[in-house]
Amino acid sequence: MKSFDKKFKDFPDFILKITEQIWEDKDVESIGEFYTKDIPVRSPFGVTYGNKPVIDATYATLREFPNRQLLGEDVIWNGNDEIGYHSSHRILSKGTHLGEGFYGKPSGKDIYYRVIADCACKDNQVYDEWIVRDQGAMVRQIGYSPKEFAKIIIESEGGLSNASKLFNSETDKQSNYEAEKYKNGSKAEKYSEILKNIFNNNYTFEGYNRAANIFWPGNKIGHGREDIMEKWNSLKKIFSNIKFSVEHVGFLEEKGQNSRISVRWFLEGIHSNESKDYGKASNKKVFILGINHAEFYSNSIIREWVLFDEIAIWKQILLNHG
Repeated sequence: MKSFDKKFKDFPDFILKITEQIWEDKDVESIGEFYTKDIPVRSPFGVTYGNKPVIDATYATLREFPNRQLLGEDVIWNGNDEIGYHSSHRILSKGTHLGEGFYGKPSGKDIYYRVIADCACKDNQVYDEWIVRDQGAMVRQIGYSPKEFAKIIIESEGGLSNASKLFNSETDKQSNYEAEKYKNGSKAEKYSEILKNIFNNNYTFEGYNRAANIFWPGNKIGHGREDIMEKWNSLKKIFSNIKFSVEHVGFLEEKGQNSRISVRWFLEGIHSNESKDYGKASNKKVFILGINHAEFYSNSIIREWVLFDEIAIWKQILLNHG
């Protein structure tokens, strides 16, 4: 790779090693080296600009979870020296809640949860990032429900009238990254179409292997097509007037390995139906930023990881009720 430090043997090695250096080696200030000064970082809670907010947030998280480990489960990547590189890094994060901070007084609880970070990179730096954390899993293990924790966030921001607005398609900043195009008939195209078809009422989930597993927000796991259908339908049934869009597709075809696909997606809809997960209908618009990973065996999905932030959904519902 041109313009990357020679200590990185390839692009996934760059992603994995800088993550370990920043978090587990606690070299937080190296973010100033590896992240551009004006980088936009998008999460379900909004957009920050510059590497200083990234540095501050990293220090804050380490104060709460000083033994945090970030186990890189996969890096699905594309790109080259000319257009730049894009990674979708799936992380299993684990640690002990030992310090006071965003998640309240230390509970002493051991927790684990997944994060997927999409990064656009060039010249040894990350210049654009999209990140989704399974905060629903985090707070449940600490001792809150997602609804309870969303209320705490709103109160900490000054109540319903002062609380910060969340990320949506109108606040999105276009990236300078030029995505690599997938081929017609590829697994990348197939998975993109599967996700679009899920939000059509007649989809039968035939694109999933009979033995497929799904990893769902809240550290929930499903086994087989019936569980997968139940998970996706639990989200789909909450909303009416659904608008679903695929925003970015990454893909990795490596000899001797199953095909892996990453998809970043937006979903907008009216919260018009009561549910166990999201309470009574608010009849207000809700926006979801999600990132998925899927692994294919032969021509069907054998494993799927779905990430969106339940607390971000609850915050929107509570603010809309207000």
